Amino acid sequence: MTASALKGGVHRAWRHDSAEKHVTGRAVYIDDMPAVPGTQEIWLATSPHPHARILSIDRAAARAVPGVSAVVTAADIPGVNDVAPIFSGEPILADGVAEYVGHPVAAVAASDRDTARRAAALVEVEYEVLEPILSIEDALERESYVARPQVMKRGDAAAAIAAAPHRVAGEAGCGGQDHFYLEGQVALAVPREDSDMLVYSSTQHPTEVQHGVAHTLGVPANAVTVEVRRMGGAFGGKESQATIVAAIAAVLARVSGRPAKLRLARDDDMIVTGKRHDFLFRYEVGFDDTGRIAGLDILFAARAGNVADLSTSVMGRALCHADNCYDIPNAHFRGYCCKTNTVSNTAFRGFGGPQGMVVIELAIEHIARTLGLDVEAVRRANYYGDAPKNVTPYGQVVDDNIVEEVVDGISEKADYEARRREVAAFNESSPVIKKGIAMVPIKFGISFNVKSLNQAGALVHVYTDGSVHLNHGGTEMGQGLYVKIAQVVSEAFQIDLDRIRVSPASTDKVPNTSATAASSGSDLNGMAALDAANRIKERMTGVAAEHFGVAPGEIRFADNRIYAGNQSLAFDELAKLSWAERVSLSATGFYRTPDIHWDPETMQGRPFFYYAYGACIAEVAIDTLTGENRVLRADILEDCGTSLNPAIDLGQIEGGFVQGMGWVTMEELWWDGEGRLRTHGPSTYKIPGSRDVPPVFNVHILEDSPNPHPTIFRSKAVGEPPLMLALSVWLAIRDAVSGLARHRRFVRLDPPATPERVLAAVEEVRAP
Repeated sequence: MTASALKGGVHRAWRHDSAEKHVTGRAVYIDDMPAVPGTQEIWLATSPHPHARILSIDRAAARAVPGVSAVVTAADIPGVNDVAPIFSGEPILADGVAEYVGHPVAAVAASDRDTARRAAALVEVEYEVLEPILSIEDALERESYVARPQVMKRGDAAAAIAAAPHRVAGEAGCGGQDHFYLEGQVALAVPREDSDMLVYSSTQHPTEVQHGVAHTLGVPANAVTVEVRRMGGAFGGKESQATIVAAIAAVLARVSGRPAKLRLARDDDMIVTGKRHDFLFRYEVGFDDTGRIAGLDILFAARAGNVADLSTSVMGRALCHADNCYDIPNAHFRGYCCKTNTVSNTAFRGFGGPQGMVVIELAIEHIARTLGLDVEAVRRANYYGDAPKNVTPYGQVVDDNIVEEVVDGISEKADYEARRREVAAFNESSPVIKKGIAMVPIKFGISFNVKSLNQAGALVHVYTDGSVHLNHGGTEMGQGLYVKIAQVVSEAFQIDLDRIRVSPASTDKVPNTSATAASSGSDLNGMAALDAANRIKERMTGVAAEHFGVAPGEIRFADNRIYAGNQSLAFDELAKLSWAERVSLSATGFYRTPDIHWDPETMQGRPFFYYAYGACIAEVAIDTLTGENRVLRADILEDCGTSLNPAIDLGQIEGGFVQGMGWVTMEELWWDGEGRLRTHGPSTYKIPGSRDVPPVFNVHILEDSPNPHPTIFRSKAVGEPPLMLALSVWLAIRDAVSGLARHRRFVRLDPPATPERVLAAVEEVRAP
């Protein structure tokens, strides 16, 4: 038998472990779980005002509705009404003041959802309406922030800009984005004896939910168990905000004494929960005749919403990605997390990275248009390279730079230069439809901003029949984490994948977990699982060596067997033998990312273990009479190191790109003058559909490029980086508009490039 006969292992394209269940509809999500008799359904009563003092709450009419078991407000919370992930003052139910339209003020539990909904409408709240702050600009003017500003410096940007031969300045922005996961926010809380609570939560962060529920109920963490088998998508939206939903469910379960489930309807989900932060940028850049940047000053202002949530970390990552792939010898970045009377924004795939890259790519293009140079020439003049052009504005040395290799690779694969000429020729003969083509490189840092989160645990059992139980702190949200970690254990033991069963993430099996976020799920949990498997393997090796009468170094695991020269045992036989010899076949594993450090005061350090690189070339067409646009083709080359599972990684690249494409072209969030979100639900908020996927979509994984850093089997993260490749679509639309003036004018067109915005940009460029 050859090594390739093993039905498992890493670097192979195994299908998602729940693929069949997904496509047949048999995958069980929380709302699919059979209801325990007496389970109560929950509905929220929310504020109609963006900013109002709560004077009184009358629950009598709601309580009188037949079937209602409980109506709770902030006053009924047995513990602390605060589930802030970083700071404090983030209540699950508004206490004293409602701070956005949709802010939960009360929650009703009833025998069924319709009854709870009717009763919630009967909760009478008396408000004193206060003046709201609804825009980033107003928040900046009034210095309304959720935290103090963050400042990152390298060199003397002001002096470098003043001394540069050329200077340009501008103001721009980028929109937010709703997660629009298929499965909305949902939690089921089941009270148990001795004040214990079992919570089934659709969360990326079971430990945070555990802590939040424990604090809310006023019990220790060991009294709360949080379990999650799978989520129907998350994209960051279930990292911190799932805690609010779970905590409300737990409070009503405690008050009613019955299981309680809160599942937000789509409209309510979009109104009540946070999104990607929209940003305002003000930049000034000094540069020479070649486009080489001498100094860059950027003001970043993000809409944090009513509370901090994760905004400071999002801003920190935005500042850390404002360089993208470019050396900036003198930088001054200022980040303001603006407090507004809109829903608190939160984590979203990319976590500030996309916003940081928007402004630097805009600056690069602004430089090129000002000098009359090709954008690619300006990029190459500024790429990171050898010392001293290899230090980021936050002080990290870029020691794994392959950006030019990736850019050259995709340019050759996509025949970029020839296609640029073809686009120019098409535009000469087409008076209405214009094409654009653009390339974007990306360098995305991998690790959590907060050092303590860069750790993971795992639990592995080997049973006497040779089957293996695997549990780890990572959560499965459709991204294929479970199959990847199972592949790691399969590789360690050299056994088939079907011998390994991954159990739901649960806080009573692996404690103190980090969120499955920051693209680090495989990196962290894979290493922890490998550690656990290797501990057991070492013990089994000792048993095998004694059995065969050889040194442990002569024992080899391969193809579901254990070999010592010409002698061998099946894996299950060795498992039985190890048990008979009273050798433990259970182990916990642990991993912490090495070589990272960060000073949040100086905004300096090494926050990332390594970088993931990629590049995309996008070709678009726009209708200059309507502003409509289409993506005609996309060519991607993504750096996955040595991929753990190419099939899963390709799916992540494709999905991430399309989600990013939605952000830069069509997904528009709009609040009216009274602070009400008007784009909620699929009728008013548009995400990409099957017809929006580029008809020519070529995705390549960079070959023969193992991660130079000691990651799990030399792979690289792939969850977030591909989303930023969609910036090429926005840049290609800008290219099409700029072509109307033969690329002599700088285009004002912020993402999302909706038809209305594209048409406005076309008219501006055509104006005398």
